[in-house]
Amino acid sequence: MYRADATRYEKMQYRKTGQSGLKLPLLSLGLWQNFGDYDPISKQREILRGAFDLGITHFDLANNYGGPAGAAEINFGRLFKEDFQSYRDELIISSKAGYHMWEGPYGEWGSRKSIIASCDQSLQRMGLDYVDIFYHHRPDPDTPLEETAEALMQLVRQGKTLYIGISNYNGADTKAMTEILRKKDAPFVIHQMRYNMFSRELLEDDLAPVLAEEGLGAITYSPLAQGLLTNRYLHGIPEDSRAHRKEIPFLSEDQVAPTLKKISQLQEIAESRDQTLAQMALAWNLRQKSVTSVLVGASRLSQLQESVKMMDHLEFSTEEEKQIETIL
Repeated sequence: MYRADATRYEKMQYRKTGQSGLKLPLLSLGLWQNFGDYDPISKQREILRGAFDLGITHFDLANNYGGPAGAAEINFGRLFKEDFQSYRDELIISSKAGYHMWEGPYGEWGSRKSIIASCDQSLQRMGLDYVDIFYHHRPDPDTPLEETAEALMQLVRQGKTLYIGISNYNGADTKAMTEILRKKDAPFVIHQMRYNMFSRELLEDDLAPVLAEEGLGAITYSPLAQGLLTNRYLHGIPEDSRAHRKEIPFLSEDQVAPTLKKISQLQEIAESRDQTLAQMALAWNLRQKSVTSVLVGASRLSQLQESVKMMDHLEFSTEEEKQIETIL
């Protein structure tokens, strides 16, 4: 029987999400990859238990996560029932709807039909009565924002989610959605977006002013740029890397090659800070005022154990920021 580490809350720092009362750990665990049917359930259990023992209280999922789609929620539901049910009130569990999940016109995007059905399916797969945060995963160009907003609000009224979030929206659509949801007294508190040293524009140039003005928090995914901001590519492109494997669409050798010099230069700064490149990259995300938490995936518990050490050195000197900006 699993018993959580009694000192878990001494190991993690927590931040408020925007102007809400919801606090999230600085590091959250994303179950996008490594939690499907192709991954041993024993390893998934080790990662989830280890994460919670480190004070990571937020587990982030979506309807289509895993491999095949839905598998991550099913596997999480099994492990939740076996290990975490007694800790439910200590956990923030999130899920999302918006990307393709089932055939036909209702299996993706942002219609009321799609969002309500998707949330019901996710709750069933995980064996939960509610999630803490439910996101619309991407903007839908063919559905009015008002309809999507009302669907999310219906989930709140039905007790299926405590908070509302959106993901991958631009600044204008985020502001418009905020105005609609505020009129409904919605608990809309968070935006999830890609953000890392090599992918900065959406947050820094577009979303940051809106988040500040509207009192929303941000949670960032892909903080390590699919492994680029680790020691994986310091000596070139490994044969077994994601960039070398053509079946993985998120990285390619053409994308990676121009960054290799920058990675090496960033590594030098990380070493001067007594950090790994990955730890510095995570801390770099958290220097943004709007960022509440950084989402990381893990194929091994040791990766999480190394990642949380970024909290030992979160601050950046003015000179360090200048050096990083020059490199980027």
